[in-house]
Amino acid sequence: MEESNMKKYILILLSVVFALESCDYLDEVLDKEPQDQFTNDNFWTSETNVQTFANYFYNEFTGYGNGGASASFYFNTRNDDQASNGFTQWAYKQAPATNGSWSSPYSDLRRANLLIEKIPGIESMDETAKNHWMGVARLYRAMQHYYLIRSFGDIVYVDKVLDVTDEDKKLYLFGERMDRDLAMDKVLEDLNYAVANISKFSDSRTAINNAVANAIKADICLYEGTFCKYRTAAVNGKAADDSRALLYLTECKNACEVIMNNPMYTLSSSYRGNYTSLDLSTNKEMIMYKHYVQDGFSHCVANYTCTSTIQSGLSKAAFDAYLFTDGKPKATTTKVNTDIPVYNPTTKDLEISTLLAVRDPRLGMTIDPVLMYTGNGYERFASGMETTSSTGYGILKFDTDAMEPSYRVTTKNFTDAPVYWLAVIYLNYAEACAELGDDPNVFLPKSINKLRNRTGVKMPAMEANPAADPANNTDVRAGEAATTKVSNLIWEIRRERRVELMLDNNDRYWSLIRWHQLDKLDPTVYPDQVLGAHIGTLDTKATCRKTSDGYIDCSTTDPGNNRIYDPKHYLQPVPTDQILLYENAGYTLTQNPGWGTE
Repeated sequence: MEESNMKKYILILLSVVFALESCDYLDEVLDKEPQDQFTNDNFWTSETNVQTFANYFYNEFTGYGNGGASASFYFNTRNDDQASNGFTQWAYKQAPATNGSWSSPYSDLRRANLLIEKIPGIESMDETAKNHWMGVARLYRAMQHYYLIRSFGDIVYVDKVLDVTDEDKKLYLFGERMDRDLAMDKVLEDLNYAVANISKFSDSRTAINNAVANAIKADICLYEGTFCKYRTAAVNGKAADDSRALLYLTECKNACEVIMNNPMYTLSSSYRGNYTSLDLSTNKEMIMYKHYVQDGFSHCVANYTCTSTIQSGLSKAAFDAYLFTDGKPKATTTKVNTDIPVYNPTTKDLEISTLLAVRDPRLGMTIDPVLMYTGNGYERFASGMETTSSTGYGILKFDTDAMEPSYRVTTKNFTDAPVYWLAVIYLNYAEACAELGDDPNVFLPKSINKLRNRTGVKMPAMEANPAADPANNTDVRAGEAATTKVSNLIWEIRRERRVELMLDNNDRYWSLIRWHQLDKLDPTVYPDQVLGAHIGTLDTKATCRKTSDGYIDCSTTDPGNNRIYDPKHYLQPVPTDQILLYENAGYTLTQNPGWGTE
């Protein structure tokens, strides 16, 4: 369906979709149903209605948010790439009564399962159409179960629309948690069905098509493959499983190759253009993007990165992760290696243009050439407002001067957001190949080195046998012997992922989970993640906290409220109201280790 028609059906029938999702509505339809309204019986009669219902799934792809500060980009600061103005603690310090990470996927699973239940009985649809929309529904079901597994481990797996019968209460409504490996295998079944059957909208960059399905499959399988390879029994309750890792990494690699072999997708000439465009419809790097409309459907990312709101700035740890233009890290580069800015007496700014000039150009496309901090703001676009950053490093990656200033400083931003794009596929492919032990002389030129050779980037190619970075010589699996050090090649591929996807989709946090390196988020062990730019004594107006050696300090001032690593944070706690609900009904829902009653 054309984009305009898709939006029309969403607007016209959105209330129908929400009504059909309601258990109360389904159970309380009047005996004599109105002839001029949709009901659960007369709605499921055409492919158009099925598509209308399925269009709700588009909301799952958050992009830059739906008007508020809930974007997949920039706002996630529980990682070592950003330091927020207020110290970012673990998501939970104790088990909460409610948890949206638990409840929301189960609500969404009902939508997917309802679609799966109704499609086979629609006589007006042919088998190809039925298979396509069943594929979309099963793809969505796979995603929701994956989100649950990623957050909670063992889950209550749901593959049908629940009602209130005794059988459903026993098997589903109060079902036992399924082993996370078994549940992930069911996720893979759904993913494989989706990529085998989704066949429509092959030339779209906004609809769910086969390429989108393969991109989602690649993400999920890379997560599972690496998680199973690096997990430990001591921390995760399950030992590493090389056979599972082999299966899922191979599935990831194959899914990536489907997209890489599709001539519809090629790298954009502009790294930053992927994030700052008012229209991504002609960007051939996009597999799927989220479209925003001026004075219509908007977001507010620039409202946080261009105004008087203090930005959650780039950390010193992230700044130091970028290679120099000779392709080497700070420990071995032959370039001038300093992070001390230059004071401009005319503008009274601390400038870092010379520092950015010798770094991977993607750093200069991510942060400003002038430091901005409390006591010395920076007016980036002559918008009439000075911006400050918690770390001094201001983030410009998502801002564009193509918008009128009023749209930058309100909740009316309308730049399109990438959702799935070719760069991520190249990164997934390279990592999967490296973990599988493939020849880097074959896979690097087809993936990472294309990213490094992108117009405007032009970094030296990654070598098949890169030298060790002394700063990361102890990069080992947490809780295991130092002999299990990750190879230099894999470490450099991880660095490339961090740099290319800086501030994107909370990728850094979930990558540390799957690499079994969540301990890196403990600032008492890795303090550079809560430090910012070096300002020293160059600017006497600065009122932000500094370390004794001159770095902006964003660490907590409460030693008892630090983000101390604890293995329990690999999994979120099951909400206690669900545990109590089970108990009151005579059933048992177990809690995750370390969170109390287990």
